[in-house]
Amino acid sequence: MSTGLTRFLFKSLAAACIIVAATSSVSAQNPKPSATPPPGDDSQTVKIPIRRVRLPITVTDKKGQFVSGLTKEDFIILEDKVPQAIETFSDDLALTTPLYVAVLMDTSPSTAGKLKFQQESAMNFIQTVVKPRKDRVLFGTFDDEITLLQDFTDKLDLLDKAVYSVKKMGKQTALYDAVWQFCDEKMRSVPGRRVLLVVTDGEDTYSRANIRDAIDIAQRTETTIFAISTKAGFLATVPGVEAGQVSDKKDRDLQTLAEETGGFAFFTGDMLSLERSFSKISKELRAQYLVTYNPTNKSYDGTFRKIDVKLSNGHNDLKVRTKRGYKAIADSVMP
Repeated sequence: MSTGLTRFLFKSLAAACIIVAATSSVSAQNPKPSATPPPGDDSQTVKIPIRRVRLPITVTDKKGQFVSGLTKEDFIILEDKVPQAIETFSDDLALTTPLYVAVLMDTSPSTAGKLKFQQESAMNFIQTVVKPRKDRVLFGTFDDEITLLQDFTDKLDLLDKAVYSVKKMGKQTALYDAVWQFCDEKMRSVPGRRVLLVVTDGEDTYSRANIRDAIDIAQRTETTIFAISTKAGFLATVPGVEAGQVSDKKDRDLQTLAEETGGFAFFTGDMLSLERSFSKISKELRAQYLVTYNPTNKSYDGTFRKIDVKLSNGHNDLKVRTKRGYKAIADSVMP
């Protein structure tokens, strides 16, 4: 990819097996995603069922510190309350498994006064979390359009140029479409662990996809979402809203989007607290355990499979976090 600015609008149909459903109206937006492709597209898509579920698992103590040193025998995996046999277990992800990180920045009108802060936030996150020559990052923006400015790379100079090339604001906020399309178009086809960071200050105003669509595709592509809310405390503040406060539905939705995929949402008020958030994410990603299992229920009937991860006796004081489940659809994801 050249060092110049490269922009492209994501395709309106997914290249993999999950294809967005056609709608009766014509719009610059991509249509709302569907669990099944439109009739007649079978010759253009190939479905490869996922036979294993991969879970990045975070374990913390009462003080919120990450816990290391656990073994395969310490974990109990349940899918729809049925115990699952752990096939593989790893506790050295910092050494063995690369990160593929998608950083998505909100460029809707409400972020205009916060653009510089969001750009600094994005680059600080990249520099804090990513290990050069091992991990890969892409950078994109979303407003009423969804734009990839830099594909996966480990070159910080290219990422820096892409991040600070953003000058123009869009007209709306297509948050859920952006999550859906980057997961489907980019995250499913890369090896290693997949992380998506969303930097945004407000609610979705333009997507055809809804929050459940976004959570569904993140869960099925094994993508963990972290969210940074920039709603208050910066160049443009919101009267009556304090940083760190989850105050309304859009805040709760952002929190749900992250937590149901195994991540976390941060509501910060200044660069110092934001840098602490980035440091926490970085430490978490290096301290995670990675577990895979082959589900006992082999049918792909489109139902939601609830995942519970528990620790064996003797660890009742510890807290476990991972994605909360997935929709059982034949799908194609890079192992």
